[in-house]
Amino acid sequence: QVQLVESGGGLVQPGGSLGLSCAASGRAFSIYVMGWFRQAPGKEREFVSAIRWSDGTTNYADSMRGRFTISRDSTENTVYLRMNNLKPEDTAVYYCATKSGGSLYNESPRTYSYWGQGTQVTVSS
Repeated sequence: QVQLVESGGGLVQPGGSLGLSCAASGRAFSIYVMGWFRQAPGKEREFVSAIRWSDGTTNYADSMRGRFTISRDSTENTVYLRMNNLKPEDTAVYYCATKSGGSLYNESPRTYSYWGQGTQVTVSS
């Protein structure tokens, strides 16, 4: 199994920035892709971004491209999400997740095997 622990959420004003981290432990060597998802109240879980562990290739949801940046530190088994120009509609619980195979570009949460507990991001003035 892979254990994931997110950190870095909080309250930020519109237009502000926030960084999230997700540390993996356990069978971290099995990670093929790490992704970020978010879920707002009353809405389905939504793909944000993902990164292929071996070479750092990234994928973004269209609405986040240009504002969000995903990166990884493979020596620390940690993935990061830098979020800039945040909007109230970015308010959600953000989750990191991993999968051990498949495609970087398959954005369905059903393709991810392990999930963190989530961290709240609130964008409000």
